[in-house]
Parts: sequence; structure tokens; C-alpha cells
Amino acid sequence: MSEHEDQELDLSDDKVVTKYKAAAEICNKAIAAVIEACKDGAKVVDLCKIGDDVINKECAKSFKGKQIEKGVAFPTCVSPNSIVGHFSPLADNTLAIKDGDLVKIDLGCHIDGFIATQAQTVLVAASFDTPVTGKAADLLEAARTAFNAAIRLVKPGKRVSDVAPKLAAAVEPFGVHLVEGVMSHQMKQFVIDGNKVILNKPSPEHKVEDAEFEPNEVYAIDIVVSSGEGKPRMLDEKETTVYKRALDVEYKLKLKASRAVFSEISKKAPTMPFTVRALVEGAEGEAKQELSEGQLRLGLVECLNHSLLHPYPVLHEKPGDLVAQIKGTVLLMPNGSDKVTSAPEQKVETDKKVEDAELLQLLATSLKPRKSSKKKNGTKAAEATA
Repeated sequence: MSEHEDQELDLSDDKVVTKYKAAAEICNKAIAAVIEACKDGAKVVDLCKIGDDVINKECAKSFKGKQIEKGVAFPTCVSPNSIVGHFSPLADNTLAIKDGDLVKIDLGCHIDGFIATQAQTVLVAASFDTPVTGKAADLLEAARTAFNAAIRLVKPGKRVSDVAPKLAAAVEPFGVHLVEGVMSHQMKQFVIDGNKVILNKPSPEHKVEDAEFEPNEVYAIDIVVSSGEGKPRMLDEKETTVYKRALDVEYKLKLKASRAVFSEISKKAPTMPFTVRALVEGAEGEAKQELSEGQLRLGLVECLNHSLLHPYPVLHEKPGDLVAQIKGTVLLMPNGSDKVTSAPEQKVETDKKVEDAELLQLLATSLKPRKSSKKKNGTKAAEATA
């Protein structure tokens, strides 16, 4: 990390753009593989492994010969129905998805600390080509509409405060609610949750600092909507398996198990979120002997008690509610926004639609002006030398 601390690299550097796009391409492959495996009877933990395995395999082939960090930037989470997110269970978990489940897939990849994250929601069905109908269709269309509005508002000259009102207008016609507490973050090298954030659903109790979007910034636009109240809660803290090191906190751990756990975290995920399952499966040598599930839990408790780790809790809406999520990575390039992540999506059939004239006008605007052929050739040349 020390070599990156002196200067902050951004999209003004062609090599940085190339790395963001390489990470996004791996994300796209990973999420497509998980979507393809979302069949009746598939175990959630197996789906999570598929996503992480694709990321690790593709990263191993990318930027060969260069001494850079690369790999999972956010572990694959597969959250069915009323589970809002961050569900990436341990290997012995038996939960399986079934036809009719609405499943959220969330994952991320980085190349040299330049991060792409994305999420997609799919309805488990015998055929991916069968249109989604009913409550699930309303949710999906609401999430897509809000996402498409957001990526047109997160651009230079606009402000954080411009976004939330349009998100509310986007989901209202579909009879669903934005989920409280969900934020879209600016991302920087090795920073997945930058300080400049958009709170999807502000309230008197929950606010964020207003700021202007600037050229060469990168954002993970995250939209989560619910057929319920959009006020999720944690049911069992033992479900939490995704954590991130708190880089600004230091503490001398007392327990041997805690030191073993923290040592593995520092080696495998020094700056990015990780899943406990990956620590166990990736441990080698003496660490493998010490990282039994019991020892792991014991070690995590001391790390958490002293704020060395930031947890990503598994939150739930009420049973019977459905939750959908759409997330993507957007580069604020000088010539317009570039959404670099993409995922297969199902057709939806709903009789609900947006009628707000201002919102319709916003949704009709182009994300990015057409490039000139000269610019295209310049970009290719830059990528070839990166």
C-alpha cells in the first residue's frame, strides 16, 4: 500500500481506466456464471463459491507478470427473497434456492486496487427467457428505473442532494419502497467505501453530507427496493460472515486464535471485504490447524470487540416480502459517464409505469456522447500500452 499513498491515481490516467475496465469485465463474467447456475435446488453456498472462483481464476490470467494485488473486492453474496443482502454462508449451510425465489447476487473484483462491483436480481425459473410477472416484476422494474435515473444524476455538475428525490419518484409508481440505510459510494484505489456517498432514502435521522460530483470520480451505484416497508433488521448476528479490516484501528490481540485469524485477514484481505469461508478454505500450514470454525469464531469475537473489523450484517425484511437489488460501477469520464459493469437480465411484464414528466425526460437522456473515431483509436492505443 505504501507505494500508492503518496499520490492518488484517478481516471485521468489511461492505465487506471484500463484496470477499472478489466475488473469490470471479470465482474461481468462472474455474475453471468452465478446467474446461469441459479436453478431450482442449487445451494446458496455453492453459488457464492462459483462467483468467487470465477473472479480468482480470471484475475490469475489478468495482468500476468505484473506485481500487483488483484482478486475479490467484495465476496459473492446470494440473498434470496426477504434477505436484503450480504448473505454468503459457511460451507456447511444447506439453504437452497427454488423456482419462484427472487435472488440477489452481489460481488466485486479489483485489479491493483481499482474496484468494480455489481449486483443483479433474478427470478429462479425453468427458463431465463420466461418474462417475470406480478410483484417480482414491479420490484425489478422499480429497481431498474431508479438505477437508470441515478447513473444520469451522478455526473459532474450535479450534487449528492439531487439524487434521492428522483429515486423516490422512480419507485413510487410501482408500489414499492427504497430500503433504508442503502448508500452508493465513491470508490478509489483500494477504497471500496469512499467518504463521498449518496443515501438513497434520507430522513431527519439519517443524512449525509452534500457534495458535488467531479470528473474522474468512480461510483458504485447501489439500488435496493422492497415490497415491504424497506426497514430491514438483523435477526441473528451469527449469520454475518462478511467483514472488512478497519485500517485506522490498532490493538494488540491477546488470544492466540485471534492473532491467527487477524494474520490470515492481513495476508488475504488487507483492504477489501472478505468472507469467513474464504479464510478457512484458503488457510495453509499452521494457520489451517488453528482456524477451525470454533477457533475462528473465537478469534473474530476479540477482533470485533476491539473494532478491528467492520461487519456487513445480514439484514431481513419481513417473511413474505421480496427485495430486489441493482448495482453497477460508473466511471465519470470527461466525455460522459461510462457504466462498465453489465449482467444478463430477464424481461419483465408490468402494467405500472413512470408518468412523472421530469423523470421521463431524465431517463431519455444519453449517458455518454458518441465517441469520435480519433478518440476510440487513442483509447485502444492507451490500452495496448497499459
